[in-house]
Amino acid sequence: MYKAVFVDLDDTIWDFHTNARLSLQDMFADRQLNRYFTSFDEFFTIYAKKNIELWEAYGKGEITQEFLKAERFRYPLSRMGVDDAELAEEIGRQYLEILPTKTTLMPFAEEILKYLSAKYPLTIVSNGFVEVQNKKLESSDLDRYFKHVVLSEAAKALKPDKKIFEYALDLNGVKAKDAIMIGDSYEADIKGAMNAGIDQIYFPVPGYDKEGQVASYKIDSLKEIFNIL
Repeated sequence: MYKAVFVDLDDTIWDFHTNARLSLQDMFADRQLNRYFTSFDEFFTIYAKKNIELWEAYGKGEITQEFLKAERFRYPLSRMGVDDAELAEEIGRQYLEILPTKTTLMPFAEEILKYLSAKYPLTIVSNGFVEVQNKKLESSDLDRYFKHVVLSEAAKALKPDKKIFEYALDLNGVKAKDAIMIGDSYEADIKGAMNAGIDQIYFPVPGYDKEGQVASYKIDSLKEIFNIL
């Protein structure tokens, strides 16, 4: 039925939530940020909320990549009365160095990729930063499953803009009706694929799916893809 399968990376096959928390814990300990925060959990709660807000703004084209990288660490420090842009930049850079070395995958990710890659050309379609996403794929040994890696910087468009999906279609030499997108973000992955006329498999992070969110398919586990593709 399909000639190409597009796959989101973070929280679809690569466990971003787990890997990000582990990376932040490493950075927090190394930089002795307990000088400013009562605990890692306090830091993480402030950081995580702001990070989500910034990524949403970035996805809408309201802020730059550079502002996102700096502000998500400057903000937690400022909440503690620490006005140190240089420190914020340093810990942000260290976090991005640690993050792609983590290798925790979503349950059944390896099995489903091995299965799919034997049947279809697979393409990563992600809004993530080029240097970070490529390192994640290499460190986790996932790059071997993918024919193409389409990142927003190369496509000059962010999901849900249909241009990034059209870029992936052109790379694979297929039409929209011949592709399907697998992703965890309803706004970016599912609505974006819909806008491009591409079928979708919605794999929401628990607690993030809402009533009324429709998709070609909706799954609670990657292993359900065995019965779809």
